[in-house]
Amino acid sequence: MSSKRDYYEVLSVSREASVDDLRKAYRREALKHHPDRNQGDAAAEAKFKEINEAYQILSDQEKRQVYDQFGHAGLDSSAGGHGMGDVFAHMQDLFSEMFSGSMGFGGGAHARRGGDLRVQARLTLREAAFGCKRELTVRAPAACTDCGGSGAKAGSKAEGCPQCRGTGQVSNTRGFVMFTSTCGRCRGAGRVIKHPCPTCAGQGAVERARKVNVTFPAGIDAGQRLRVPGQGVPGPNGVPPGDLYVEVDVEADPRFERDGVDLVARAHVLFTEAALGAEVRVEALEADDEGATLPLSLPPGTQSGEVFTLKGHGIPRLDGRGRGSLVVVVQVDVPKALTTRARELVEQLGEELRSSAATTGKRAAAAK
Repeated sequence: MSSKRDYYEVLSVSREASVDDLRKAYRREALKHHPDRNQGDAAAEAKFKEINEAYQILSDQEKRQVYDQFGHAGLDSSAGGHGMGDVFAHMQDLFSEMFSGSMGFGGGAHARRGGDLRVQARLTLREAAFGCKRELTVRAPAACTDCGGSGAKAGSKAEGCPQCRGTGQVSNTRGFVMFTSTCGRCRGAGRVIKHPCPTCAGQGAVERARKVNVTFPAGIDAGQRLRVPGQGVPGPNGVPPGDLYVEVDVEADPRFERDGVDLVARAHVLFTEAALGAEVRVEALEADDEGATLPLSLPPGTQSGEVFTLKGHGIPRLDGRGRGSLVVVVQVDVPKALTTRARELVEQLGEELRSSAATTGKRAAAAK
């Protein structure tokens, strides 16, 4: 009777485990018992070999069928064994997936791009509301014109890195696993510059100011940002540049407060307008008219602090689906100084209002 443990037990999976389940279990167990993580631990090394053997069999459709039917005996009599070459191949495939991006197999410099830039643009409320185009000045590295961004002196060119042979990566073996890392000499570029450009010192870029045209959409707000593709820092050795991110700030407006897509404004009215009712004009925000106003009908008896909403006169929505509202807060102004005639009239009005209030009070008491 075989002394080997059941392969499903080794990987801690059920007999109905799918291919993905097996792969996940192998990754988990292999990382846990890898010799590099358990140096000097003979038990961990034996467990690691057992895990690889189990995965090699169960990940092979034909071998798994034989094992499910006949167990270890069926494999010993039919498959002719499973050498370390196959185990290494399985490990190589899986570890290349597990460490892709930092470690891998096969090497080769990955496609890269330059870094991103961030600038701030300050807009007026009208510009943010209705959109605008701005020419922004950006100070950042730009491709060196003397070497065309290659970093090599005119008349020369970069050569393949002798250490990584142009792949940008170097490999070394530890135990049963081959690890690949970025080449330290060329920093992953796969090329070295023997004769650097004197203008950019071999960097392929020099710092300079440049103009970038940016379109701000209608409805943009403070705190939001725009991405301008390809206007960032040029990449090394002529690879594509990164992106430019424009952080938006909006100036305070003395006439309006912004609340999302709504605008809040105050309408100052006379006491007589509020008491008798009137049609007044309130300031509005329009794209082409800085002095735009809208009519607002105040009903008799309007109180200070009352709110009126004018739909469709707020901030345009970013998705283009109409505009928010203009919210008008009424403020009844009380004069601080009166002429002699105005004082007499106000006093007469006061007497009339008190008399009217008293009469109304008596009627209410009698009605009870």
